[in-house]
Amino acid sequence: ALKGPREEIVYLPCIYRNTGTEKPDYLATVDVDPKSPHYCQVIHRLPMPNLKDELHHSGWNACSSCFGDATKKRNRLILPSLISSRIYVVDVGTDLRAPRIHKVVEPVELFWKGNVANPHTSHCLGSGDILISCLGDPSGNGKGGFILLDGETFEVKGNWENGEKVPALGYDFWYQPRHNVLMSTEWGAPKVLADGFNPADVERGHYGRRINVWDWSTHTYVQAIDLGKGSIPLEIRFLHNPDAAEGFVGCALSGTVHRFYKTEKGDWADEKVIEVPSKKVQGWLLPDMPGLITDILISLDDRFLYFSNWLHGDIRQYDISNTREPKLVGQVFLGGSITKGGPVTVVEDKELQSQPEPFVIQGKRVPGGPQMIQLSLDGKRLYVTSSLYSGWDKQFYPDLVREGSVMLQIDVDTERGGLKVNKNFLVDFGKEPDGPVLAHEIRYPGGDCTSDIWM
Repeated sequence: ALKGPREEIVYLPCIYRNTGTEKPDYLATVDVDPKSPHYCQVIHRLPMPNLKDELHHSGWNACSSCFGDATKKRNRLILPSLISSRIYVVDVGTDLRAPRIHKVVEPVELFWKGNVANPHTSHCLGSGDILISCLGDPSGNGKGGFILLDGETFEVKGNWENGEKVPALGYDFWYQPRHNVLMSTEWGAPKVLADGFNPADVERGHYGRRINVWDWSTHTYVQAIDLGKGSIPLEIRFLHNPDAAEGFVGCALSGTVHRFYKTEKGDWADEKVIEVPSKKVQGWLLPDMPGLITDILISLDDRFLYFSNWLHGDIRQYDISNTREPKLVGQVFLGGSITKGGPVTVVEDKELQSQPEPFVIQGKRVPGGPQMIQLSLDGKRLYVTSSLYSGWDKQFYPDLVREGSVMLQIDVDTERGGLKVNKNFLVDFGKEPDGPVLAHEIRYPGGDCTSDIWM
């Protein structure tokens, strides 16, 4: 995979929910080939047939866990809708640059066959089926269940999990068959987070704090690792080496990264290995502003860990050669809530001497902060988008909703570490034909650092 071809196009879900534009979300194809005359342009848009879906994350019908099965092709992109609970199956095999809808799985299928809703992360399985984690039940309460799709027909087969015990909340997941484990994380109850963030809901227990451990072979919930009240663990990543019994999870509200690992007695434990200090501020929702770690990833060679601080506005690169002691080797600011001249004044900062300058590229002052990230297979280019989720974008970055999000590219020093913005690269989703839109997760045709699980 490390020696795979350079990315030439990427797919991004683009969201109109909460922007005031009554148009369906769509899947954008963006040209990222510097030799192309359409470099940094949206070359195709596939609108969904419904309004207000909130497209979010995507996955594949087949990935590296199906390697060696000649009948499996990575020709369908699985596109769950976080709010409507629809799942779109998109044909990217017929024309890579102009995807088309293959099938729509309606919400009632998830409701009736699995008693789940708000699908989030999808990973293909070695069996050929597709596993999707969910945030809640059909009433909007939290429920950390899963749904299985048939990898050929894309029919809902039912729940993946067995037994009575199911976590109270769900979000992301990763599995590791060599260690007979699946790990899932917790965001919050859908009806609580749907329209914005209320800090009081953390106190009420409506937001997550655990890594949930599942037995891979029996599909049963066996252990909870508590990362602390108000942590909100989001993206979870095992090391790519399938023998490795460890990985990392980014906790949004506590601004921490925890390493999780298998113990000598065979259960799982965690240790906090990175902490981003909150900044004391005036002119903001709370007196303490967390970094809000919203996305993390690990390079394919398992050497570097990257994450975004959506509120503080920086992307960080850590050398994880020693997984217990990550070393900060790269950092770049791309906007955020604490830039000079804005409404927020930083009164105490354990990291910075002064508030960062606003981020301007090609004459455009970029609204919002860095959020979703995706790394090239060779580790040399990090792509970044700025929208988290429309309901929270609207609350924390109203300018982002008015002006649309952006996609940026950062050049990575893979020898010593280091990050530098590529000033020639800007995709401005504020200039879309139907008005500004919120572009979210980045996917390459053929798989990437966050889609593939090796077995």
